[in-house]
Amino acid sequence: MLFSPLKIRGIRFRNRIVISPMCQYSSVDGFANDWHLVHLGSRATGGAALVIQEATAVSARGRISPDDMGLWKDEQIEPLQRITRFIKKQGSVPGIQLAHAGRKASAQSPWKGGKVLEPAAGGWITQAPSPLPFRESDPAPEAMTLAEIDQLRKEFLAAVTRSLDAGFEVIEMHGAHGYLLNSFMSPLSNHRTDQYGGSFENRTRLVKEIASDIRTVWPEKFPLFLRISATDYVEGGWDLSDSIQLALVIKPLGVDLIDVSSGGLMPGIQIPLGPGYQVPFAEAIRRETGIPTGAVGLITKSIQAEEIISREKADLVLIARESLRYPNFPLTAAKELGIELDYWPNQYLRAR
Repeated sequence: MLFSPLKIRGIRFRNRIVISPMCQYSSVDGFANDWHLVHLGSRATGGAALVIQEATAVSARGRISPDDMGLWKDEQIEPLQRITRFIKKQGSVPGIQLAHAGRKASAQSPWKGGKVLEPAAGGWITQAPSPLPFRESDPAPEAMTLAEIDQLRKEFLAAVTRSLDAGFEVIEMHGAHGYLLNSFMSPLSNHRTDQYGGSFENRTRLVKEIASDIRTVWPEKFPLFLRISATDYVEGGWDLSDSIQLALVIKPLGVDLIDVSSGGLMPGIQIPLGPGYQVPFAEAIRRETGIPTGAVGLITKSIQAEEIISREKADLVLIARESLRYPNFPLTAAKELGIELDYWPNQYLRAR
């Protein structure tokens, strides 16, 4: 089943293996470069059905770090076209994750220390639903005004149009890991008293509005995914029941699949890590709502991925760190499962 095709809207995925978006912190002024071509392109030659580009900021202020990928201006389109053309030539589907880092923005890249950057050091003032810092030692973000929320919606919409021009065929909204959309949804980070805070309906208003906005310009034939954190792992925070409720209300707005991750909203949380530790969340959301889901999180073995799909725990398996170790993971998994694939690159056939 791992190598059975899947069709969502007008897009056919040749198998169920997806390369998860992974930040590379290798851009200058948000532009893609040769590193991104090789990184993403090699995962397409490795047999993945869908290759999702890293969190791509819809505004300069929405970057995690100054080294993040971005799509906030037209000049950033052309370098991405080279990447999407190559991915398609390999029989894979190019996807992009659109994001705003919110209060977790303006930080150094991990190998530069990961510390918060003050404006004097090349950083900027971050934005959030409420003026609550991620860590107590961090500068407080600015609470977004209604005008700034409206501007954010326009920035997402413009980035979607640019994504289409760049050649992408799947868009994923980043609503997980403590970034802006996630921080609006959780009561732990959203203390607003207006139409974007308080009740579940209000806290999920922004992600619903953006999904609806996207569907006004994103072609009907192309899928729209939403990545969420299924739980904050904190009492009184966002939990699985909230995620199920969100899936029920977001599906009619044109979201085709929920990419199910978890955590990231609060620092210092003990997450119960283990092989496939997030798969039960994807399975529950799929079972309770009928919406397709993607499973992610320490999925490293072919038989493990096969079990997730064959037992209908999820519709897609997203591989992240394992694909960094083994870019050809899908080709290797097929061999281990006794599957003969016909989409090995001709240049690699001698190794089949």
